[in-house]
Amino acid sequence: KELLLFSKFHKVKKVIDPYVKFKIAGKEVFRSKTIHKNLNPVWDERVSLLVETLRDPLYVKVFDYDFGLQDDFMGSAYLYLESLEHQRALDVTLDLKDPQYPEHNLGSLELSVTLTPKEGDVRDAYQSMRLSDVHRKAQLWRGIVSISLIEGHGLQPMDANGLSDPYVKFRMGHQKYKSKTISKTLNPQWREQFDFHLYDEQGGFVDITVWDKDAGKKDDFMGRCTIDLSLLSKEHTHKLDLPLEEGEGVLVLLVTLTASAAVSISDLSVNMLDDPHERHQIKQRYSLWRSFHNLKDVGVVQVKVIRAEGLMAADVTGKSDPFCVVELSNDRLQTHTVYKNLNPEWNKVFTFNVKDIHSVLEVTVYDEDRDRSADFLGKVAIPLLNIQNGERKAYALKSKELTGPTKGVIFLEIDVIFNAVKAGLRTLIPIEQKYIEEEPRVSKQLLLRNFTRVRRCIMVLINAGCYINSCFEWDSPQRSICAFVLFVVVVWNFELYMIPLALLLPLAWTYMLIASGKDTRQDVEAVEDLLEDEDEDFDKDDKDSERKGFMNKLYAIQDVCISVQNALDEVASYGERIKNTFNWTVPFLSWLAIVALGVATIILYFIPLRYILLAWVYKNIQILYTQRQYNKYKDVSVFPSFNSYPSAPTFLSAGVNKFTKKLRDPYTIDNNELLDFLSRVPSDVQVVQYRELKLDPNPSPNKRKKNNPG
Repeated sequence: KELLLFSKFHKVKKVIDPYVKFKIAGKEVFRSKTIHKNLNPVWDERVSLLVETLRDPLYVKVFDYDFGLQDDFMGSAYLYLESLEHQRALDVTLDLKDPQYPEHNLGSLELSVTLTPKEGDVRDAYQSMRLSDVHRKAQLWRGIVSISLIEGHGLQPMDANGLSDPYVKFRMGHQKYKSKTISKTLNPQWREQFDFHLYDEQGGFVDITVWDKDAGKKDDFMGRCTIDLSLLSKEHTHKLDLPLEEGEGVLVLLVTLTASAAVSISDLSVNMLDDPHERHQIKQRYSLWRSFHNLKDVGVVQVKVIRAEGLMAADVTGKSDPFCVVELSNDRLQTHTVYKNLNPEWNKVFTFNVKDIHSVLEVTVYDEDRDRSADFLGKVAIPLLNIQNGERKAYALKSKELTGPTKGVIFLEIDVIFNAVKAGLRTLIPIEQKYIEEEPRVSKQLLLRNFTRVRRCIMVLINAGCYINSCFEWDSPQRSICAFVLFVVVVWNFELYMIPLALLLPLAWTYMLIASGKDTRQDVEAVEDLLEDEDEDFDKDDKDSERKGFMNKLYAIQDVCISVQNALDEVASYGERIKNTFNWTVPFLSWLAIVALGVATIILYFIPLRYILLAWVYKNIQILYTQRQYNKYKDVSVFPSFNSYPSAPTFLSAGVNKFTKKLRDPYTIDNNELLDFLSRVPSDVQVVQYRELKLDPNPSPNKRKKNNPG
């Protein structure tokens, strides 16, 4: 069958450079030429398209061409071919709409359409077949190349001030991507993520060029590099440090190759944790007997992304083109896209190496739109310690902020195997930074929430102080007498080991309360209510800010508000994490705290504190003395012995070593084991975000009215 098109576009509210794309069954089959600076463009183009079935409508999308940037979406419409008469030219007017704002009028598109049988003109049929074959071949991509542009180091200065304004261009075949520009720096941090489709006819290379933005002039070239995709293994995230050719500096990237459904190396019938022999070998690798072998390899997690049901409709046809992204820290893998389906089946298996057992597995469902960024459909966040191995489970999808429900359910089966000793030791090391995160923004509701959380933590201290003061005021004689006797006994018999012992007591008391069925975590419920209220007012807050535009104009005030907002969040989070440690919110961490405090109690009971301090001081002096002698002799075989105690210059060397540590090794990471431990304990907000939603078997329309794409 043949479709003849003649089009005219009008009634748009700004000067644009429009062009039109046509899709059938999710595949792009034609793109018109671009008419520059015209509100009423006339294309006068004719094209013949081969249509396999009349049940698939013709999807028409209009875009505004924007040189060097992402083209702007101007509206879309559907032409249902089943309603057309055969062998008759029809003039059709399509009203353009935006699926997100269906009430807005975006203009109209005029088409002249003729539907003819396939067995008509042989020449036209042959031309249509050739065109259709080209586009069909273009859709047979064999994988997805996911690239995260992290940062650059030591780039070449291009401006008179010794700095640059760098941005990066990526090209793979006909696909292109341009990063944002970072002003006045030689060590830019982009933190951007994008995807390329890997086609059959393209070579497996990604060309990368770095440019310096020069206002009013031609941008300056700063260097280039290339990624050979054939050298990278599939289904694994690779961190690449690429030196720039014809320039200076290094680019840091994360690159992941995910195979399409047709050639996937991951299959439900072939995976390592389902094979008893393979599973036994992996358990042996992470057994307690190998606790001190390769401490960075904590464990392995396998995720089966099975299917989803009842997803949100992102297209005007009432369908979506969903795909699923699975992330663990900086590792990111994704499934293929299932077109025109609200109940997709992916049946993909992904395997990740676990570097930190306190990481959170994030599974996000998107709607693919090749002309724009993917639309968010839903998300779940699952801490690895909350996973029950081998259980096929349905998870209700949440909004982007993980504060409320959205439409749809996803079915996952997850297995985690790890070494508890390695996991405990890894807890005392700084947490791995996640490279790709959303930038903070000013929000009245978020600022109010953080104020409320900080106030709650301060009120706990105030109430504790009031309780202690009441003992001195003799408000309750019985309580004051008990407090006085306890004070005398403790002071008279005080030993240093009693401090960790005293911290053990609330842990044990809370554990007994939880074991007896009493809930001690009411504060989390209060935060959950606060998040629900924030979720209800979130859209209203955004609309008000967009309408007033006040925050967008006063950038200085915005930066101050973000700093205050983040500082409040950090203070409240540490207070909540201390509380959640004693509340047994994460049993693994509470048991780890009991072990550490128990060991500290035993050591302090049997070994006086002065001996511990002397041993620590002497050890550090020995290290400094060794370093000084090494710098003097440059040969470990002629080190002097440590029979004599280092003199005063050695103490001076200790101070010099401390002050010059960052100068000698600028990339060293100072860590505090206690803060590293607390960073693994979730705050009350994170507890709510990671909590699973209860599945409602019969959702009512009233319960769904709050659902939104995040």
